[in-house]
Amino acid sequence: MALLRLRNTKGPNAAEIERKIKRGNALRQGSSWRGSRGLLALLLVALCVSTVAAWLYLASLDGDITETLASQREMILPQPRVYSVQCSEDYENYKRYPGCTPQKCGRAVTDGVVTSEEAQALRRLAERGLALAGSEGGVNISHTQILIPRKLKSLFTCSINTKKKVVMKTYFGEQIADVFTEEDFKLYRDVRGRIQAVIAETFGLDRTLMYLTKPTFFSRINSTAAKTQHDEYWHPHIDKETYGSFDYTSLLYLSDYGSDFTGGRFVFMDQNGNRTVEPRAGRVSFFSSGSENLHRVEKVSWGIRYAITVSFTCNPSHAISDPSLP
Repeated sequence: MALLRLRNTKGPNAAEIERKIKRGNALRQGSSWRGSRGLLALLLVALCVSTVAAWLYLASLDGDITETLASQREMILPQPRVYSVQCSEDYENYKRYPGCTPQKCGRAVTDGVVTSEEAQALRRLAERGLALAGSEGGVNISHTQILIPRKLKSLFTCSINTKKKVVMKTYFGEQIADVFTEEDFKLYRDVRGRIQAVIAETFGLDRTLMYLTKPTFFSRINSTAAKTQHDEYWHPHIDKETYGSFDYTSLLYLSDYGSDFTGGRFVFMDQNGNRTVEPRAGRVSFFSSGSENLHRVEKVSWGIRYAITVSFTCNPSHAISDPSLP
């Protein structure tokens, strides 16, 4: 009887204690689940961010690339890296100039002609000019060119890249001296001369028989959607067909693939596969301008790609002078 009373006495307390224990366990489990749920949410966000980043990177890659001629990470020094190709018959349709008309064709890349400091200075020159053209809307389109004519009176153009060309001229007047200095053009002339020399040496030419030709220009490409067909810079083309005067084309890159922009690689389109050059500030890529070097530029998916195109002709009637202040 005493034992029964003891059980009855402790019974209600035991049940209450058990309820408290269960409640505490439930609260701890709920807290643990909320903590786990928060951690899971963070992991999901991180996964989404990494997935988007990976998608953007993969979207910037061209699935047709079979060989990288020059990656952004490497320095090609001291000699150019040369990839020889058979010359096309394009040059047979034009007057031949011994010592200059291509007999040896191909494409080459070098990082030993222009320093990174010089590339940065030329990029600042491009940015200043493009900023001044902003009122015309030039800085907002997908491909903007700054022409380098004989006397700098019509400097800016929006165009590209097939046989048609749409020109928008901005006459700066006295503003030219506020934007460009003689030192800017001395740097350009020095760089142009070095590019001309390396092309002549690589292809076995007499550099005195090569002439600067138009259009020679700065370019800025971003990911803005093309407004007209002339902004669609990514179409395959042949420089000798687009600009009949071209015999040798060079590009001096002023920004870095992978850090300043993604996409925007230069792609040579060969029958047995595509080969690409990844831009690097100060890198010069040059090639004979005929159909042996059919090429295109990938769409820029992020950032801004700056470059200068400097082209040469063998025909003295198509020669232009280096730019200078009026």
